[in-house]
Amino acid sequence: MSRRDNQLRQAFWKMTAIRRFEERVHLENEKGSIPGFIHLYAGQEACAVGVCMELGERDYIASTHRGHGHAIAKGCDITAMMHELHAKQGGICAGKAGSMHMADLTVGMMGANGIVGAGNPLVCGAALTAKTRKTGGVAVSFMGDGASNQAATLESFNLAVVWKLPVIFVVEDNGYAEATPSSWSIGGGDLIKRAEGFGMPGFSADGFDYFAVNEAAGKAVARARNGDGPSLLYLTCTRYYGHFEGDAATYRARGEVEELMEKRDCLSAFKSRVLAGGMMSADELAGIEAEVADLIDTSVRSAVADVEPDVSRLTTDVYATY
Repeated sequence: MSRRDNQLRQAFWKMTAIRRFEERVHLENEKGSIPGFIHLYAGQEACAVGVCMELGERDYIASTHRGHGHAIAKGCDITAMMHELHAKQGGICAGKAGSMHMADLTVGMMGANGIVGAGNPLVCGAALTAKTRKTGGVAVSFMGDGASNQAATLESFNLAVVWKLPVIFVVEDNGYAEATPSSWSIGGGDLIKRAEGFGMPGFSADGFDYFAVNEAAGKAVARARNGDGPSLLYLTCTRYYGHFEGDAATYRARGEVEELMEKRDCLSAFKSRVLAGGMMSADELAGIEAEVADLIDTSVRSAVADVEPDVSRLTTDVYATY
């Protein structure tokens, strides 16, 4: 198998894993087996995977409250993630983080974050470390359109430019900051120009198209690795579920989601592209889908059977020791 063929297989595997993971979490949450708030990423898979396929072990990402997709794209263990959502001992953070704060530094996932825009100053720290130690690593912050208006985000833009940090700020504009349309809430209406105002270039791509995202991410990552400083990557996309599980999403037009699923779905677009180009076969795609389905089923059974964290562990993992 060639390197490109292997990359395509990995990309489709990760995109499919994110979609099936989120669909299953949606069902499990309805059963009442998952405590806490859940924000699902389904629909945005091409964004996370398109970016993270350009990253390696030396690179770090910071995520958002909608973080499952980023975690899977960066290589977090899916079974451990499912345990975490069920608040079980075998979770990726021993059942203590839940959906909005799961992290795994061993794969470069600095964490999901319940604070909007909070990942941006964190990646500046990771990027400064990479620059100081000359690791060649880059740091990526995923954020939503709402976070683009946060003060900490704009401060991070300025800091990254002044210190010429190897950072990529990824804005996933799924159309709504909770229920507020981004078409109304972003002053000036152009985040690329906003980035340029801070002295860094911006790249835009269709977030429904894995190949477009991956190409744009490749340019931004190469620029960062070459010591040319930060970039902003602006991706237009959509989410299929409400802002959070339980959100009726009455602020969206009737039939809006259904039309996007039918005409713009990133998984369907990926399959059509690779089949038409002879890059993957229908049997390969079906095999990956079956493999992922089995993994998700197994992870749920394992999570349900796992035990809750022992009360004696309540105060561990709270403070770092050096």
